[in-house]
Amino acid sequence: QSQFVESGGGLVQAGGSLTLSCAASGFTLDYYALAWFRQAPGKDREGVSCISSGDGSTKYADSVKGRFTISRDNAKNTVYLHVSSLKPEDTAVYYCATVGWGRCDYWLSQHADHWGQGTQVTVSL
Repeated sequence: QSQFVESGGGLVQAGGSLTLSCAASGFTLDYYALAWFRQAPGKDREGVSCISSGDGSTKYADSVKGRFTISRDNAKNTVYLHVSSLKPEDTAVYYCATVGWGRCDYWLSQHADHWGQGTQVTVSL
C-alpha cells in the first residue's frame, strides 16, 4: 500500500519546537509536490505548508509563516516539517500528503493523496 508514515509528534510547551517526519512507503517522492496539513479537534483540516519538486520552493499558511519550515530529502524518500515557537493553537494531528506533480502553485486545490495516519502535536501553556 502506498502511503506516508508520519512521526515526531509529541507534547511540548508553548515556545518549544519539534521536527515532524513523513516517510513514503511504496512509492517515491521525487516528482511530487508535498504538503503538510493539520486538523484540530472540531475544526476543518487546514493546509500548513507545501514544497515543490525540482527547485524546492515553498508555501506556508499565514498562521505558521516564520515559525514552520518544510523540507524534503528525496534520497531518504522523506519530507519534514520543523515547527518552532509553538502556540497552543498549533495543537492538532499533522498529516502529510502528495498534492500533484511539480510545483505548489495551486496546492490547496489539488487532490491530496497518500495520506498517513498522522502524528499528534500537543502544545501546553
